[in-house]
Order: sequence, then structure tokens, then C-alpha cells
Amino acid sequence: MDKPLIIINFKNYQKVSGKSSLNFVKKLNKFRKRKYEIILCPTILTTSLVVKNSKFKVFTQFVNKTNYGAHTGNICLDELQSLGVTGCLLNHSEKKIKFDKLTKIVALCKKKKIKTIVCASTLSEVKNIAELKPDYIAYEAKQLIGGNISITEAKPEIILKAVEEVKKISRRTKILCGAGIHSKEDLGHALILGAQGVLIAHSIIESKNPKKFLEEMLI
Repeated sequence: MDKPLIIINFKNYQKVSGKSSLNFVKKLNKFRKRKYEIILCPTILTTSLVVKNSKFKVFTQFVNKTNYGAHTGNICLDELQSLGVTGCLLNHSEKKIKFDKLTKIVALCKKKKIKTIVCASTLSEVKNIAELKPDYIAYEAKQLIGGNISITEAKPEIILKAVEEVKKISRRTKILCGAGIHSKEDLGHALILGAQGVLIAHSIIESKNPKKFLEEMLI
């Protein structure tokens, strides 16, 4: 089995924006537990800075154009890949992508050997996205995002169902849990339910000591 995956989504929190992201990353770099894989999703504008200073893999929070060209104002995967980005976090509830566009982006990411984590907020969306065969599907109940009630506590049966349904459609795709994840109990429940890992954001971003937060959270 692969190592459990911990995705740290910076979103656009002020504490990890601009040069402040460097201080946050340096604190995380002191984390030593090797039984987990940590992936950072920095703000788009700090991606290059984070890649250069992080010991962890870096995924982009969003991409809407995959190739170089006349695409003013768009976010180009080719350019991000040249910076050292190795994956994409796509279709977050705060940045939804129309399904036809999502289909093209996931296909081209596969072609370029870029990992994909695609978010879903309903079981039907999980099933549709599974047909695209991304590397991961992150199930996040929209109403729990940013709160203190974990999805593993509020809706454990949906995680079980999502794992079951995805296995029927795409055995290469793994499930992650997001929304309200903030403790080792949340992580433990997610793994017991069959998920491969979790997404965390405000709980670690707002913590005074990110390294200590991870050490206390990761079982």
C-alpha cells in the first residue's frame, strides 16, 4: 500500500501568501515522519517560491490551460510543470470546473504524467469523475469545509460508499477525505473507512506551530 497522503491546501490565506509562505514552508520542512507523504498546494502566485524552498512535492491549486500559447490571463500547466509542479488539485468547491473542461484537463495531465486530485462534493459527482480515472478523488462535503466537524464524523457512510463505487469504475483511483479534518482521530477514521489520505487547510494554516500540528495529527 502507498503511504497515506496528506494534502495541505494553502487556499489564499493571508498567513501563507507572498513572502509569508516561505516562513510556513520552512517550519514544515522540519517535519520528519516518513510514513506519510506530504503534498503542498500553495497559492498560484507563490508556487515558484514554495517549489524552490520545500522538501515536499508541490501541486497547483488550479489550472485551466495546459499548453503554452495565446492564453492571456490563464494558468498554464506547461509553465507550472517547468517550475517543478508535479500535480494538480482540481474542481475544489471554491473553484469548480465545468465537466467537459475537466475531462480535457485530466486527460492532458495523464499525457504529461502530472498527478491529478479531483474534488467532488456529492456521490453522483464522485461516480462521474471516477470515469475520468484521475489518480485521486477528494470527497468534500461543501457545508463542512472550513469548519470543525469532520466529514469522517458527519458522513462516514458516504466515504464508505464512495470507496466502493470508485473501485467498480476505476481501480487505479484512490479516495481522499476533506472538509473539517483537524485531528488524528479524523485521519484515523478516514483510513479505516478506506480513504488513502486527507486534505487539510485552515486547521494547519491557523496553527501557531505547523510542524507540531502535523506531529500531533499524524498517527
